[in-house]
Amino acid sequence: MLLLSSLFSSSSSSPHSRLLLLRLHIHLRRSISSSPPPSPSPPPLLDLPLSHPIYTIWASNTGLGKTLVSTGLAAATLLSPFPSSDSAKFIYIKPVQTGFPSDSDSAFVFRKFSQLVLRRRPSFAVSASNHVLKASASAAEAVLGFGSEGEGELRDLGAYEERRLLGEEWAAGAASELTCKTMYAWREAISPHLAVEREGGAVPDKVLLEVLGRCLRIGSEDGRGRMDVWSVVETAGGVASPGPSGTLQCDLYRPFRLPAILVGDGRLGGISGTISAYESLKLRGYDVVAIVIEDHGLVNEVPLLSYLGNRVPVLVLPPVPQDPSDNLMEWFDKSQAVFSSLKEIMLSVYSERIQRFHDMPKRAGDIFWWPFTQHKLVPEETVTVIDSRCGENFSVHKVQNNDFIAQQFDACASWWTQGPDATLQIELARDVGYAAARFGHVMFPENVYEPALECAELLLEGVGKGWASRTFFSDNGSTAIEVALKMAFRKFSLDHGIILDSTDPNTIGKFIEVKVIALKGSYHGDTLGAMEAQAPSSYTGFLQQPWYTGKGLFLDPPTIFMCDGIWKLSLPEGVQSEKLKQEELTFQSRGEFFSKSRDGSSLAGSYSSFISQQLSAYSGLRGFGHIGALIIEPVVHGSGGMHMIDPLFQRVLVNECRSRKIPVIFDEVFTGFWRLGAESASELLCCQPDIACFAKLMTGGIIPLAATLATDAVFNAFAGDSKLKALLHGHSYTAHAMGCTAAVKSIKWFKDPQTNSNITSEGRLLRELWDAELVHQISSHPAVQRVVALGTLFALELQAEGSNVGYGSLYARSLLLKLREDGVYLRPLGNVIYLMCGPCTSPETCSQLLIKLYRRLEEFKPS
Repeated sequence: MLLLSSLFSSSSSSPHSRLLLLRLHIHLRRSISSSPPPSPSPPPLLDLPLSHPIYTIWASNTGLGKTLVSTGLAAATLLSPFPSSDSAKFIYIKPVQTGFPSDSDSAFVFRKFSQLVLRRRPSFAVSASNHVLKASASAAEAVLGFGSEGEGELRDLGAYEERRLLGEEWAAGAASELTCKTMYAWREAISPHLAVEREGGAVPDKVLLEVLGRCLRIGSEDGRGRMDVWSVVETAGGVASPGPSGTLQCDLYRPFRLPAILVGDGRLGGISGTISAYESLKLRGYDVVAIVIEDHGLVNEVPLLSYLGNRVPVLVLPPVPQDPSDNLMEWFDKSQAVFSSLKEIMLSVYSERIQRFHDMPKRAGDIFWWPFTQHKLVPEETVTVIDSRCGENFSVHKVQNNDFIAQQFDACASWWTQGPDATLQIELARDVGYAAARFGHVMFPENVYEPALECAELLLEGVGKGWASRTFFSDNGSTAIEVALKMAFRKFSLDHGIILDSTDPNTIGKFIEVKVIALKGSYHGDTLGAMEAQAPSSYTGFLQQPWYTGKGLFLDPPTIFMCDGIWKLSLPEGVQSEKLKQEELTFQSRGEFFSKSRDGSSLAGSYSSFISQQLSAYSGLRGFGHIGALIIEPVVHGSGGMHMIDPLFQRVLVNECRSRKIPVIFDEVFTGFWRLGAESASELLCCQPDIACFAKLMTGGIIPLAATLATDAVFNAFAGDSKLKALLHGHSYTAHAMGCTAAVKSIKWFKDPQTNSNITSEGRLLRELWDAELVHQISSHPAVQRVVALGTLFALELQAEGSNVGYGSLYARSLLLKLREDGVYLRPLGNVIYLMCGPCTSPETCSQLLIKLYRRLEEFKPS
């Protein structure tokens, strides 16, 4: 280690000389690491302390004075004539620095603050330090004076300066402290991504964020709600300047979503640049607390305030001297009032934010009526306060000694809607904003506009390819089902001669009993018609729906699940199993039970006989009416408990209904758009419907939209000369432009290997996301009854008995709370818990989820 020490002392013994500069240490490590730090995988969960104010300093362009603002804030915090504490701390962090060492923003803050201390002579002790953690080989050589091995790699520089300035309170141990840190530095004064290209020293985004997170946790250990500790993170260049990896900084730092101070441009043309920077931050979900501009005599603050509508204060700094010999001390003195005002604004916003976090659970409990929730079972302290979302993670407020923001993986995909990573989330925000600005909302019938047209075409070319020719838009999955039932019943009525003349006014009062054939355990939505198309369950009971009669023939389906590492088939009563071979009841892999080669098996014959008997028996019952449609959730029943239905059974069922001219509806609200590993679950079943319903993941989950796809034959059932024969169904926001735009982006994104690395080379399936060994291990756990793993879904049912079984069970509650502590947000289906990722989620992330789940299963003690 190279140690350079200097001792500076005041020659004056006058009592008015109240400050003494004690020492300056510069430590430069000669032992330089030849390899970069390992890249953690998956990306770290980034907890953010809220024990003190933390802000990011942005600018609308480079060279506008971010570092001056940081220095002024440090002085306003630590050198105030009336400090809130005699031991305040200010932490300045510069994650990315180029032009180093000749240009070092942390060194500038360190030096100017030290000069201000000597100038203002506070009555208490003050210390200041400056650290530089890592630098490129070129930058390190400029500091050390010698080169080292490992060109193109970052050096563990470890440069450190410290100054202690004595005051009257030093003996009592009280001192204010400035800590400056540069995390990564490159020599050439260019954009960071170019510096990496030329000098080496690549820094993956996740590594940079992890290091920044550690730096931000400095000062958070000293107690809750400290107002005398401040942290600022100063970015490099402008809001949209690239970081070391090429990621725009406004996207790079988005996981932390720190409140923002924007340094605007007071020069000619600066109004436009400042507004553009502000909009870029707002588009990404940042809270811009204040805008600061330098006075160039153009009064730019007036139009800025007019544009902002007084939502954000605009503060004006005096002109910065252009003379390089000016040490800026007088400028900082003139700016003192502005920086004090800025500090008070920042402190007020911080305090109000913390108070809102603490107030929200009670306020919500007093006025919300949460769906699928028994409020008496939700004490105030268990309410999850979600501050924001970034990709697949919630940022939630927590209190454990101190307030902090914790990251939780959204493992229920917010009721199965979510799929975007952080990049797609920003893309969707931009595109939906564009659609809102261009269209707002416009009437759909007899009209056409680009988002709706492109969305319909993509649906027919994708999930509807090979069978569908028409797209009917609605607003959510349940209403898409209602539309599908109307379509199916009309087609059935025409095919079976029930409707002969749609223009006959007597048909208006005509009534026939039309029912569906469906599967027990299926779920098709909460609206009254959709509920009639599902078997009796917790969702349809008298407490929920007194009108419910269950208009259908509900078959008990065979299910497939993994237990002890083996896929097993469970047959319902009525399916003949005596003559079945063992290999028809167990499977070594999923490919075996999805194979069409099973169509010629004896089990297929048993299924056909079982279905035919059921149809014959019920159609012969007096008053039963007509079976006008088959409706199924293909492959997996979602809300019914994440049961995988034998695909052979569903395929046989479809064929049996087709032979009887019963229209077939696939409810793919849950299963569609890669949820089960294929764009449509019909690809897994190897058969196609007449009608299919899609929603949830179709828009990337950012906004509600649904679509019911149909064949030409179904569409033609509504064709005629009378409007009365048309499909008289619609919604005020049918095919709204924002939803269609989001759907277009999401559909393209999920199926493109350039944006979704999980798409296999054939482009038809997702690669395996759940580690086979871990899945087998969990399926063999004594606390687990069964496991289902397919596509983005992993589900398990806990071994339970009596009242601990079923949707109303609280059996899994203790397990879920522990997993939330581990950063995994789940919501159960009784004693069934599930993990759900997105089509773009990495297998490494899925493995981490399974590892956390298994560890908690080992400790599991039921509630």
